[in-house]
Amino acid sequence: MQLVLPILAAVTVGCTTTGTGFGSAAFGANPTTFSWKSSDGRSGTMSATLSDGTSYTGPYFQITSHTPIQSIAPLFDGWYSGWDETNWNVGASPDFIAQYTGRVLANLASPSGSRMRCEFQLLYPSNGMYGGAKGECQLPDGKTIDAKFPPA
Repeated sequence: MQLVLPILAAVTVGCTTTGTGFGSAAFGANPTTFSWKSSDGRSGTMSATLSDGTSYTGPYFQITSHTPIQSIAPLFDGWYSGWDETNWNVGASPDFIAQYTGRVLANLASPSGSRMRCEFQLLYPSNGMYGGAKGECQLPDGKTIDAKFPPA
């Protein structure tokens, strides 16, 4: 029985998953590289680097019907009234959870404080980002980047 706890601790520590993705604006312009890291398989940190060197980093969340509303509050950090909210205007609410169940959402920030908002449809929802995803990110100027994450 004493051997079970160290083995269980080693397995728990080893659960971090990572992956990469790529994206571009219309017609292949502005290539973007993405990376993500998760310790629980449903949330984590995502980074994006644009072709001009601008980087964005922040939290991502896989929304499920069981996602606690308060846990997604970081998705709304840094919003300002001039941003096209791309249907995220329902705020952190049961309606938001219902509308985005089965998707991954991210709110990324650059060192200067500008924001990139992302929405991804999972290829295999039970596997989270590890199973792959595709979607779109919106930059502060309203332009969008199509993104793809192959299964890790």
